[in-house]
Amino acid sequence: MEWQQINQMITASERILLTTHENPDGDGLGSASAMYYHLLEEGKECRIINCSDLPDEYDFLNKDRIFELYNALDHDGWLEKCDLAIIFDVGDFKRVRKIKNAIENYNIHTINIDHHPHPEDHPFTLNVVDTKSAATGAMVFDYLKIVRKKPIAKKMCDGLYTAIMTDTGSFRYSNTDAKCHEIAIECLKAGVKTSKIYQRVYETKPQGGVRLLARVIDNITFDSDGELAWFWIDQKMLKAANASSKDVDGFTDFVRSIKGVEVAVMVFENGSDTCRLNFRSKGKYAINDVARHFGGGGHKFAAGAIVKGNKKTIIPKVVSETKASLERQST
Repeated sequence: MEWQQINQMITASERILLTTHENPDGDGLGSASAMYYHLLEEGKECRIINCSDLPDEYDFLNKDRIFELYNALDHDGWLEKCDLAIIFDVGDFKRVRKIKNAIENYNIHTINIDHHPHPEDHPFTLNVVDTKSAATGAMVFDYLKIVRKKPIAKKMCDGLYTAIMTDTGSFRYSNTDAKCHEIAIECLKAGVKTSKIYQRVYETKPQGGVRLLARVIDNITFDSDGELAWFWIDQKMLKAANASSKDVDGFTDFVRSIKGVEVAVMVFENGSDTCRLNFRSKGKYAINDVARHFGGGGHKFAAGAIVKGNKKTIIPKVVSETKASLERQST
């Protein structure tokens, strides 16, 4: 990997932006957090500015209030003088939304660190991608091991462990390899309270989210001889459950866990004539081709997209395309 080239770009920069994709997850947030504390040690001026709010379950990473929600009035003056933007786990540059516009407007050099595939004509100054890596956090770990003279500090390890744990489904998914456990061991040695991180991420569901999940369970539809399970969520369901859009995270994984289900699909109606699509596979079928069909992307077994339209127009298209993909892969 181009770790020395990354280090040269960082060394030559004084003001550095860190960011990740919309609806951020543990991998993007944990990677940014780990890099933030490293750059502070290096004497860099850096900020983590994201286009989406920090999900409540990751608030434990924000004890020092390091995560900011992008606002042009508050941030563009600072961004205008940025030397470098490091983007984590983005999958597609457009997934940083308005921050992409600011980066382009101010001609900020960019480093993309990711384990999602990217086209060769990517827009980044430096594109560092390892599709075999279990998580972007594992790549950040490699970088820190190479460039740091001191051991990786606990605050950095909190982010790294969060990244690895969440992107491997608590070390349950097929992408879990020996390296994931090696990183976990190093984090334990640094003092990371792994059980507390697990509890904060997976065992702090708000009541509204549980009520919403009950409604989701009621409208699951099974297709393709039970191998495909899909469901939808709209704003009326959110309101009735007193839930928010943040509460839908993890629902597709839950539906995928049903016996006999190989692929789970969520269609979430945002309420602004757009729908968020979420695809999860147990491994028998790749589903990122379906996500790409709708303008999105992701891993072979975990992908997503944002599409224009409402659930009535989108659901038939998504279900039809997903079933067709499963049929092609079954032949």
